[in-house]
Amino acid sequence: MAGDLRVDHAVSSGTFSLDGETFDVDNNIWVVGDDAECVVIDAPHDVDAILAVVGDRRVTAIVCTHAHDDHVRVAPALRDRTGAPILLHPDDRPLWELTHGTAVSWDEDLADAGRIEVGGMALTVLHTPGHAPGAVCLYAADLGCWDELGLIHRLLIGTVDAFQGREFDVVFVSLVRSNNEQEPRRRFGFTL
Repeated sequence: MAGDLRVDHAVSSGTFSLDGETFDVDNNIWVVGDDAECVVIDAPHDVDAILAVVGDRRVTAIVCTHAHDDHVRVAPALRDRTGAPILLHPDDRPLWELTHGTAVSWDEDLADAGRIEVGGMALTVLHTPGHAPGAVCLYAADLGCWDELGLIHRLLIGTVDAFQGREFDVVFVSLVRSNNEQEPRRRFGFTL
């Protein structure tokens, strides 16, 4: 590994538009990896702001937690600048197309329980529909842990926006089922 695992963060300001309304918002930019490589989690308003967090590291993926316009707006431009593929859950195609039309697409589909390798660790994809049909969260076991109640202590996600002056601490509550569970259980996600 090229160095210690790290999670870098910045905030980018812009707008969020849906259902004919537009709001001023602040979006988190999360960059996860080590000193040599990283993944960018969400691509909101400003490519240069994202690249300032990345620094001189190689971007291996642009992971979109969902396709609301304030999370994917500059993903294609970031892909052009870094050469990294855009990853998105296919259930968010209609939202993606509201922002980018059908001529521009993402590169790889995200799937529940999928893995994204970066900096010697794995991010596990958790499909958490609700905020958007294809919303996902990323769990990094190397950065946190599960307790016996299934609470995620360290969850990496891009849907924690300051919306109309309110900051949300709890990101999602979703019924999910692992491969070895008969009954779904409730998972709670919290910001870093």
